[in-house]
Amino acid sequence: METKPSLDQAAAHRYFAVECFNRAWDLMDKPQRTAEEDEEMLRLSLSSHWHWTQREDCEPSNRSAAYWQSSRIYALLGRADGARRHGQFSLDWSQEEGVLPFYVGYAYEALARAELVAGNRAELVAGNRAKMEEYLAAARRVSESMVDPEAKQMLLADLETIR
Repeated sequence: METKPSLDQAAAHRYFAVECFNRAWDLMDKPQRTAEEDEEMLRLSLSSHWHWTQREDCEPSNRSAAYWQSSRIYALLGRADGARRHGQFSLDWSQEEGVLPFYVGYAYEALARAELVAGNRAELVAGNRAKMEEYLAAARRVSESMVDPEAKQMLLADLETIR
């Protein structure tokens, strides 16, 4: 028979949601990673996402950010299908009521990056490029509605890295 451990599960989920996200981010920022670090980066992101879903305070923006991070990692790993799937989930959650435009913009950024990766690996490069440009344009349109100038600049700078 399974019993619950004698620890504060809510506190554990709060800790691991953030800790795993940040550790995955640290690996994302590394200019060179080993194959083991690549897999750890993905596991950390997925773990962070799961811990977020166990929190009572999990909002659509948290889910959008979690899917965005996984999409970005899949793109870094050259896995277009995973990047697309998680990018679309990010967009879906970012369009829930009350979610800031920042999350919508980054969901489109994830989808554009996924198409860049797909275009680098597929025969139909022109089709992927067209989708990528559509997503970039959508992200730029969203940026126009962002009121935080730092967040807007961050998004626009990230969009410039997609080419």
